[in-house]
Amino acid sequence: MTVLVQVLIRGTVKLWNMDSRDEGDIIKLTSTLSSVDVIHIYGAGLNTERPAHSAVSELKGRGWAIAPIHINDGGATIEGFPIRPELDEGVIPKVVVLFLAPERSRAVIRKLIIRFERDDFPLVWFQLGAEDEQSRQALEEMGAPYIEHDCLVRFTERHSLKCKASPLPQQWCLQTASEDGSGCSVWSVHSSDSASLTRPSQSLEWVGSIDDLAQSNHTIARYIRTLKKNDETLQALALRLSGQLPTEER
Repeated sequence: MTVLVQVLIRGTVKLWNMDSRDEGDIIKLTSTLSSVDVIHIYGAGLNTERPAHSAVSELKGRGWAIAPIHINDGGATIEGFPIRPELDEGVIPKVVVLFLAPERSRAVIRKLIIRFERDDFPLVWFQLGAEDEQSRQALEEMGAPYIEHDCLVRFTERHSLKCKASPLPQQWCLQTASEDGSGCSVWSVHSSDSASLTRPSQSLEWVGSIDDLAQSNHTIARYIRTLKKNDETLQALALRLSGQLPTEER
């Protein structure tokens, strides 16, 4: 059997195979989940019949901002949140939920292990059907936290969980190629309480929240940050570049 990723850790390794029905682990999970403000969901795309799609709405209703990730639907929205085609380098997720087939879950876990040290590693939640033995072995070798054999949405319902400090509504940014074929780009700013977009008709160049804009190592995000004026916030910068102005400046 091919080893997913070989992780060598010196000394004693504490395994973090958490049980969502164990009293002690429930306390840890409820504390972790309620304290994060963004949940990254792999497999959440435009197909409304998929459980990942409905999970976005249900978790939004409990106060979390959602970062859907779907390779084919980037730039479109679910419940006002932008779908990312991938997780940008530099963005550090706190909770990653996998609505994927086992082999696709394995590919995601491989990338996460390569990218993050244990101290920065997110809580990984394998939705039912996403479990993968090789992923499990690699996470246990690393001592990274994960949950399987349960549904995150149902867990939040059972324990009446909500986001303690909801960031909603969340502002986010989109850059696409111009429709006129000029080679220029179009930058726009949207809000999770009103955005409803289909896949862009032109090439998607970048999409993400204001927090993503601050953290991402993507070429476009890094370039946008260089345009920030002294004492200007990233939110104000994003609005300025889009041609929008905060209400007090109109």
